[in-house]
Amino acid sequence: MQAALRRGENHVPVYPNRQVGNVATVSDLCTRICDNIEQVIVGKRNAIRLALICVLCEGHILLEDVPGVAKTMLARAIAISLGVGFRRVQCTPDLLPTDITGTSVFNQKTLDFEFRPGPIFTNILLADEINRATPRTQSALLQAMAERHVSIDGHTYELERPHLVIATQNPIEHEGTFPLPEAQLDRFFMRLSIGYPSFQAENDMILMLRLGHPIDTIGAVVTLEDLRKAQKACREVHVDEKVRQYIIRLVQATRDPNNADFIMGASPRATQCLYFACQATAALVGREFVIPDDVKALCGPILAHRVLLNPEARLRGLTPHEAVRRLVENIPAPVRQGV
Repeated sequence: MQAALRRGENHVPVYPNRQVGNVATVSDLCTRICDNIEQVIVGKRNAIRLALICVLCEGHILLEDVPGVAKTMLARAIAISLGVGFRRVQCTPDLLPTDITGTSVFNQKTLDFEFRPGPIFTNILLADEINRATPRTQSALLQAMAERHVSIDGHTYELERPHLVIATQNPIEHEGTFPLPEAQLDRFFMRLSIGYPSFQAENDMILMLRLGHPIDTIGAVVTLEDLRKAQKACREVHVDEKVRQYIIRLVQATRDPNNADFIMGASPRATQCLYFACQATAALVGREFVIPDDVKALCGPILAHRVLLNPEARLRGLTPHEAVRRLVENIPAPVRQGV
């Protein structure tokens, strides 16, 4: 991914008068976090970097992959590296909404009801196998994911920032599962897949695990204040008007009625996510401005889970990622005049 993000820097103007201190700090912070996580997750720097982009944008992550590829370990390693609160919920069909949000309990001493916060009241919540929870329980996450607060018994409770939901699901197993509806999928900033490790990475993993799990040895490498400053610095990254319009054209192309591949396009939330993710990507590599290659590299993880394909397209074997890739290839990227 890093090579893809750095290519094409002549596509847009350079801004020599802009200060580089903020993004240099963000780049250094992300390098420290990546190096720390790689002590646990071997050979998956691209997935780690994409997850960090979500963290910088305070966006929720859907990890969709087969069992045993370290989805849960990635979530734990991120939380430990950031030094923030972390809770885990194992989703099952009998899980209730109050098991996530919390409930009011009658106190016999005070003769009044007291609110007992649920696991949603943390900085990073891991919802493991989210598609095994019933739609009623899944919906308990919607308000928290969109608005960062929950309403219970007529009271609204704010969630501490930053607040991220990292959900996992197995795309292969369908028995006893409840597919996430489009409205909930749209709440996830990115849908990521870790994938199987390479031969060398799997060999290194075995050697690492001989004397214990490395997740027990890593610690926080940044402070919460460092993270908040980095998130703010990402929003200051320059986005040229032509690049901004390029982002909008890509998202609106998924809604084009003349495109037979799609029956539902990406929402305006997808446009915002793609814009913010491009800013975070540029800051992550120490660049003060966004280039079109940033946009191209992020379209798949951000747009593919937000579109619905025509049944005929699915019968042809077309996947959402492939359909989005075609759009990127067909829509010309902006270039600097004279290049």
